[in-house]
Amino acid sequence: MAHDAHVVHENAHAAHWEWSVWPFVAAFGVLALVIAFMLHFVYQLPFAAVIALGAGVMLVLAGAAGWTSEAMGHGEGLSYGAMGWFILAEAMIFLSLFGAYWFMRLQAPFWPPANTPAIPKVLPLVMTVALVASSLTIHRAEQFLHAGDQAGFRSWLLPTIALGAAFLGMSAYEWAHLIGSGFTISSNVFGTSFFSITGFHGGHVLVGLSIFLAGLPAALAGKADPGFWRTAALYWHFVDIVWFFVVSQIYYW
Repeated sequence: MAHDAHVVHENAHAAHWEWSVWPFVAAFGVLALVIAFMLHFVYQLPFAAVIALGAGVMLVLAGAAGWTSEAMGHGEGLSYGAMGWFILAEAMIFLSLFGAYWFMRLQAPFWPPANTPAIPKVLPLVMTVALVASSLTIHRAEQFLHAGDQAGFRSWLLPTIALGAAFLGMSAYEWAHLIGSGFTISSNVFGTSFFSITGFHGGHVLVGLSIFLAGLPAALAGKADPGFWRTAALYWHFVDIVWFFVVSQIYYW
């Protein structure tokens, strides 16, 4: 009887609902981002909008990093399958953005609209090369990790992070160049689509890098968790695939 009671207690403990504060942190970050857009576009309060935007970005990144850090070391569990459903939900958001862009593009008598500067054509190709290369390097890193080679995994993970950071740097340079020339999200419908879609994708790259950075300390210590990195790599491949739609539709159509 004592043994049975102990087993029941262990099973009840194993089946308990785990909780985490980090999803709440990320959720409040998303709320702050919405408030930032409202302050800027509805109430014309740019300073308050910048404050809300900064707070929102920090909270979202902290939530992503904290949540993923908690998941490390507990095995893969449901994370890989859950990531698949999450990617499906994100793909629907991207589809709605592209759908709006296609509708405006096909209905317009001429494209791009007036007041649209020349959009760079070479830089997006370089950005594509960097992102595709990062997808290849994380795949190679996975192969080493599943073979039990922690050092080999690290040797390919670090270039992945560097390539992702380079992609964001080039995107920031492009935005700064266009905004400096007077082209913004409110210039015309193309500006709205361009900054919304590229910014939304850039946000996903930033979250992917945050996930990588959350797992980096364990990787440097030789304790990388294969389940965690398999799930993180799946998200990164999704970000890579979406970029092909972004660059083909926004830059070259």
